[in-house]
Amino acid sequence: MKLKAFKFRLEPNKQQKVLINKTLGCTRFLYNQMLDEKQTKYKFKDDSKLKTEKEYKIEFLFLKEVDSIALQQSRIDLTTAYTNFFRKIKAGQPTNIKFKSKHNPKSSYRTMNGNSGTTVRIKDNYIKLPKLGFVKFKKSREVSGKIKSVTVSKNILGKYYISVLCEIEIQKLPKLDTEIGIDLGIKEFCFTSNNTKIANPKYLRNSEQKLKKAQRILSKRKKGSQNRFKQQKKVFKIHKKIRNQRLDFLHKLSTKLINENQVICLEDLQVKNMIKNRKLSKSISDVSWSKFAELLKYKSDWYGRKLVQTDKFFPSSKTCSNCGSIKKDLSLSDRIYNCCSCETSIDRDYNASLNILEEGLKILSGRDDRKRSEYLRDSLLNMQTLVCSS
Repeated sequence: MKLKAFKFRLEPNKQQKVLINKTLGCTRFLYNQMLDEKQTKYKFKDDSKLKTEKEYKIEFLFLKEVDSIALQQSRIDLTTAYTNFFRKIKAGQPTNIKFKSKHNPKSSYRTMNGNSGTTVRIKDNYIKLPKLGFVKFKKSREVSGKIKSVTVSKNILGKYYISVLCEIEIQKLPKLDTEIGIDLGIKEFCFTSNNTKIANPKYLRNSEQKLKKAQRILSKRKKGSQNRFKQQKKVFKIHKKIRNQRLDFLHKLSTKLINENQVICLEDLQVKNMIKNRKLSKSISDVSWSKFAELLKYKSDWYGRKLVQTDKFFPSSKTCSNCGSIKKDLSLSDRIYNCCSCETSIDRDYNASLNILEEGLKILSGRDDRKRSEYLRDSLLNMQTLVCSS
């Protein structure tokens, strides 16, 4: 059984819009109140009990008007943030956890389906929600499985959405004999081991001039004015279109690869470190390697495929796919790999994809390559020497 979300556009009436906005405000208010209380107690090392939602409801009567489960989830979110800190998942101090702002372009609240399974249910193109009753939505596809929770969100454009999280059973795809290695890039999105080149759509670059113009106008608008708010909407629309285009491309490509291959070998790139390069940071962000790897991971888990990621220090580009020799002086400008040992001449990215496939299959079978292990060890020693000398 897997968890899958179905997202739709909500079409609430006037009364329902008012109640949704109230719920968004109340959950944000309760989160900030509890966060302030937690930070105060942490600062003064006070071990006394924190106030519950019921106690806050007595103090602030308007909290009784909205869904109580949504308020509980707001408290759970804050508890999770603190738990993550003490487990060292997130850096910084607990006092650095941010308060929620009403000026955030997107706000949301979450509510759970009861044990009976009738708190949230779908009937035709209406969905029943606590306090709201039946709300109309654009049912673009059928919702399958048991509904676990729903998240209602609103963006800066005043549009409402609902994400329905369901527990469903996903059928595994039939097994195949095909295997593929993928070398990710910037000029081309990726190069596969079956000699296929996938072009980089560069959605951000294509909309860059339009975005620059909109942001330049926004910077000149007076803060708090209605004209600034209107311009914020225009900037948000451009960003939303870029995001939707990118997600559509990544979903289609990842689904195609999952459907056609049993084993997918991918390089493990340190995007956080690579993005520090000021000349390439925008292009790396636009190509969205991390999101692509994330989609491949959960889809391979769902449909019974195997995703193997090579070591981040594996020299896929510097290794000859024919003889295995390593060319240490290979520069980024060399687009053709010319091997000095076997005189093989091959496209650099295609060569890397073949090496990634070979290394991925070795990892899958549990084998190791002594020559490449020695290269990795030498690389680490060289890095340590540079650090010590600096």
